[in-house]
Amino acid sequence: MAVTTFLRAEAITTQSKTNVVREAWDRLQHVPGGKHLFSRLIGRLAPYTGTMGAVVRELGRGHSRVTLADRRAVRNHLSCVHAVALANLVELTGNLALAYSLPDDARFIVAGMSLDYVKKARGTITGESRIPPIESSVKAEYEVPVTLTDPTGDVVVQARLKTLVGPKEI
Repeated sequence: MAVTTFLRAEAITTQSKTNVVREAWDRLQHVPGGKHLFSRLIGRLAPYTGTMGAVVRELGRGHSRVTLADRRAVRNHLSCVHAVALANLVELTGNLALAYSLPDDARFIVAGMSLDYVKKARGTITGESRIPPIESSVKAEYEVPVTLTDPTGDVVVQARLKTLVGPKEI
């Protein structure tokens, strides 16, 4: 599959008859620099999310692990990672776990999000999400849990995405 296919946002949503996220990750994850390339491609598809520079480290059926480096561009006035950057990381982490796991004929949209900020976020932040298998594109609501931790393993954010899954309208 050509890289240009991944750069068209519509290919990842409703225009493709396959799961483009899963195909891209499966092809790129073992290539030298492939995880960074995949992360950049996702950032091109979701430009606002791409500005934070997160890197997808693991992705598979029902799980994802994404890291966000602590750097000036994502900090607030208290010299810790900004709450909005953390919310963005939550959404990216949960959406990737869900997107990878969807059947080829399904799509999703986030309908709500709740976050508990447990501790100031400093250092590289790791987002992890684990969800049950999604076997069908039948309209349903799913709760996608996401946990963000700091380099010491302490939880900095505990979150849940309320996500609606349904069939693609091709």
